[in-house]
Amino acid sequence: MIELTLADVARITGGRLHGATGDERVTGSVEFDSRAVTPGGLFVALPGERVDGHDFVDKARSAGAAGVLAAREVDAPAVIVPPVRQVSSSYVLAADADGAGAGVLAGLALLARHVVDVLAADGLLVVGITGSSGKTSTKDLVAHLLEAAGETVAPPGSFNNELGHPWTALRATPSTRHLVLELSARGPGHVAALCRVAPPRIGAVLNVGSAHLGEFGSREAIAQAKGELVEALPRDGVAVLGADDPVVAAMAQRTTARVVHAGRAPEATVRAVDVTIDDAGRAAFRLVTPDGEAPVRLGLHGAHHVDNALAAAAVALAAGLDVATIAERLGTAAPRSRWRMELTERPDGVRVLNDAYNANPESMRAALATLGAMSGRHTAVLGMMAELGDDAPRAHTELGREVARTGVERLVVVGADDAVVRLHEAAAGAGVDSHLVADAAAAAEMVTAGVAPGDVVLIKASRSAGLEKVAEVLVDGEGAR
Repeated sequence: MIELTLADVARITGGRLHGATGDERVTGSVEFDSRAVTPGGLFVALPGERVDGHDFVDKARSAGAAGVLAAREVDAPAVIVPPVRQVSSSYVLAADADGAGAGVLAGLALLARHVVDVLAADGLLVVGITGSSGKTSTKDLVAHLLEAAGETVAPPGSFNNELGHPWTALRATPSTRHLVLELSARGPGHVAALCRVAPPRIGAVLNVGSAHLGEFGSREAIAQAKGELVEALPRDGVAVLGADDPVVAAMAQRTTARVVHAGRAPEATVRAVDVTIDDAGRAAFRLVTPDGEAPVRLGLHGAHHVDNALAAAAVALAAGLDVATIAERLGTAAPRSRWRMELTERPDGVRVLNDAYNANPESMRAALATLGAMSGRHTAVLGMMAELGDDAPRAHTELGREVARTGVERLVVVGADDAVVRLHEAAAGAGVDSHLVADAAAAAEMVTAGVAPGDVVLIKASRSAGLEKVAEVLVDGEGAR
């Protein structure tokens, strides 16, 4: 954040001062969680269905908040924003029943845009990353690479929506050289709106898959939404496009920026050759770029990280890093976001591969391929892939067959939804030792009773399934002792 007065905040957000002179100075961070407020910070009082931030203003003030961005008058120096606000065009970032949440979020977005514009004029480089899968892992890799060239700000985990996006942008300070952002979408116009909050100079579109198919209706609609990122790039910017996805590669026609294709295809500008996978699921390859070549050995688990690493390398090259530095730092990258191919080895030799944060057909196939490459007896604990709409039954049936093709010895399917039952039936019908259980607790009990030293257990489903609890029991519970 840059230092601002509450009068500045009111002018930028279109709000009005309340209980304030306007001279109060915001010198700390901008927070929507009162527990995270530090002296001189700005507390964002977000109205919500379950929790109303206005009820925590006293706590924020006690922690030293200089002021509050609010939807209604509070007992503190504040900027009161209108109930509904548009960032640009006709897209409202969010709205609750009375529009108050939309006003606060849009005020936050306008504040972020101001700060980014000020810092960009002094050299801040904004990078945006989107795609159906791999966004968070690639974002983490890009941040790790760019940190070699200066202070870098990136969101924790998947903080990639109308709240997390401006909140992350507001973490940037005058000493920040790179702002790395992950952009999500639940419908048309969402990526474009996020780009207006923090205009990127480098944008990467990784892939277009089946994630959120239920919300968008078709893969074509998903592609249209993801491509809004490259449309937002300036003429002197750089678009990094996944070379192995024809739909993404075709987005070159939608941008005036310089295009760099990254992938395994022979025609890719930044590509990997001689890819190998060791028995721990870690990839090695030779990184080939227009600026030279270098060997890379990833410490991350999963062959799909080759694609993420190539996109990250292309972004880093566009940001001015040399090939040798990129290759060296790719080799030292470690997981930053939880429950994404997070490998833990227990004292008894059982390895737990926790990929429980989210799931779609593409990421499921990648996780199963990683499991198949690892030595040992394989158990997979799988649950629902959400947001697939009418395609859910077919996708889960195909996943059951994929489990069989991968050679998984034992499968535990969690849930009672029809699509999950189809996953179990398809796997069992293909000869897999498959078990259907009601919930994560039952899955943990079953797996714990059956694992032995040398086994590898993959745990994966959409976030709503809560399968991280299975990993917690396996790693920290009785079965780990």
